[in-house]
Amino acid sequence: MLKKIVIFFGGIIVIVLLLTLYFKNEVKEEKIYHIMDQMRLTLDSQLKSHEMDDLKIALLLSKNEALVNALENDDEDLGYKILEDITQDIEKNTGMRIRAQVITKELNIFARSWDDIYAGMPIGDYRLDLQYFYTHTNPRTSVEIGRRLGIKATVPVYKNGNFLGFVEVISFFKSMTDFFSSMGVDLYVLLDVKHTDTAVLMMQNLTVDNYVLANRNYNYAHIQTLNHIDFKELKLNGVVYADEKYIFYENMKDGSGTIIGAFVFVLPKRYLDYFRNPEDDISFLINVTRSGLYDVVKEEKYENNIYKDYSAKSMVYLQDVIDKEERQLFFDEAYEKFDKYSKDELIQMMLNRKIVKKIDGKIK
Repeated sequence: MLKKIVIFFGGIIVIVLLLTLYFKNEVKEEKIYHIMDQMRLTLDSQLKSHEMDDLKIALLLSKNEALVNALENDDEDLGYKILEDITQDIEKNTGMRIRAQVITKELNIFARSWDDIYAGMPIGDYRLDLQYFYTHTNPRTSVEIGRRLGIKATVPVYKNGNFLGFVEVISFFKSMTDFFSSMGVDLYVLLDVKHTDTAVLMMQNLTVDNYVLANRNYNYAHIQTLNHIDFKELKLNGVVYADEKYIFYENMKDGSGTIIGAFVFVLPKRYLDYFRNPEDDISFLINVTRSGLYDVVKEEKYENNIYKDYSAKSMVYLQDVIDKEERQLFFDEAYEKFDKYSKDELIQMMLNRKIVKKIDGKIK
């Protein structure tokens, strides 16, 4: 009789444990899918916010009488000076770095705020999205392919009813990547490799599956994981688990609604507890408990970057001797450091640079 009682209660304990494990897994799975949904909503919100910010500036520039007159008179030097002055004032007073350019109606570069080298260069072959304006007069902002993938806010410019060209503001994905990184989520902006014939400035970027990586400030440690997962499964399910990381997928579309790539998020499992449970707060992704997470993410990011202690000037000299497998990591850190300098300061660095070459073989 005692034996039967022991077996009975033992069975109950096992059932309770199994049910507990089952419901725990169910709650965890619900949390994962809720995180996926919230990340998609947050991505959409971030994209719209950046698009609207860029569009506001592009609209203001398109109404700048001096800039419009310079375009009408084909005065490229004046156009460059106006763009440079305005964008430098914006950066000085707000900290926002603006990349603005003016394009002629013949689809040639008229002026760009960040350099005056490519004035007159035709870009029609790289900017098929501009065909939209053959039949539309309203401004448009969206993720578009050019020589680089980016968010492009494009405003047609008219004077007295005559079409002169376009003013546009271009931004890339640095601030968005930083935003997600502060929550322990790494964002990878991936362009389908079939578009690299157009996105020629991305041809040497890292590739992941059948995609080329567009954003620069990512966590290099996750690239190996992305290169070994089944992207067909990821696209089908929206999420996969590999190497103790949750990987989420969202289609990337251009302004015409065509799928041109993907946004992929990587959330290490160890960060999962920093996110609130769905039943606690419907907007739990935005309200991540960041008190410890931000420091953990920041510390890990710096630990994985062997070039963080080098100055920008030092990196100018290092570029010739970096091993092939470390070049992307080096370029990412160099980009972050050089981005803080003006064009004149960068030119001065290059003029002072001594050529350093890597010599292979034996010294005779």
